[in-house]
Amino acid sequence: MAKATREAYGEALKKLAANNPDVVVLDADLSGSTKTSEFKKVSPERFFNVGIAEQNLIGTAAGMSLAGKIPFASSFAMFAAGRAFEIIRNTVAYPFLNVKIAATHAGLTVGEDGASHQAIEDISLMRSIPNMTVINPADCIEAEQAVLKAAEYVGPVYIRLGRMAVEDVYDSSYQFEIGKGVELKNGSDVTIIATGIMVQKALKASESLKAQGIDARVINIHTIKPIDKEIIIKAAKETRAVVTAEEHSIIGGLGSAVLEVLSDTCPVPVRRIGVMDTFGESGKPEDLMEKYMLTEKNIEESCKEIIKMK
Repeated sequence: MAKATREAYGEALKKLAANNPDVVVLDADLSGSTKTSEFKKVSPERFFNVGIAEQNLIGTAAGMSLAGKIPFASSFAMFAAGRAFEIIRNTVAYPFLNVKIAATHAGLTVGEDGASHQAIEDISLMRSIPNMTVINPADCIEAEQAVLKAAEYVGPVYIRLGRMAVEDVYDSSYQFEIGKGVELKNGSDVTIIATGIMVQKALKASESLKAQGIDARVINIHTIKPIDKEIIIKAAKETRAVVTAEEHSIIGGLGSAVLEVLSDTCPVPVRRIGVMDTFGESGKPEDLMEKYMLTEKNIEESCKEIIKMK
């Protein structure tokens, strides 16, 4: 059954409540939406609602980390990454504090809330900060494991989570590892490198291309920073054409990160699929994905175009 990655976040927090007494959870008055309310239900004494004060949210989390706690601080991605950017940079990342920022409602698929709430710049903001680890899970299985691994990792982490329900990519045998991309399908004609909810669309595009005689490799880059250079370079050398796909601006996100890797090591034709330097708008998530050309059909067409450039 399809489920939003923010739901998996709530479930992971409940596990952490039972297994790790150092974990505390902070929220900016959105716990019903971010699903931190699940932690509050089982461990209310370790849950803190700081109110609609995102900068204070991060500052308080930083202080708790200095006291030996492992704080998970949550709000919508627009406010967590945007409004609190300077506090994250100077109070968390600069001193390398053990704070986890789990931001929900990222990307266009916030839907009817519109441009003011559609964080399509958050990956760019967070990956530009030294010391920050940036994770964008593809499904609920990956999201839950990412949260649990983030609790074990020492240092700042930004986890990007969504509002819209997504289909599972993985089964219960999957083992998540920070910084290690995952080859979901082998292929020799073109490589599709996707992140977040675009992974499902990449897989569907690959199946459609297969029926047309095109062998497309699919790679999930769940950790945008540190990015898995090895898997990207290997794919580029073997297929000689790359398409990236993300529910984020094409400026500064996955596509930019992949281009940075390949321009330094293995220049090949690359086509980026993402939001084209524009704001979103209010609408149903699937309609928005169609309008902003973030569909499996767009991936499929880009693969055909990039192959011609080899």
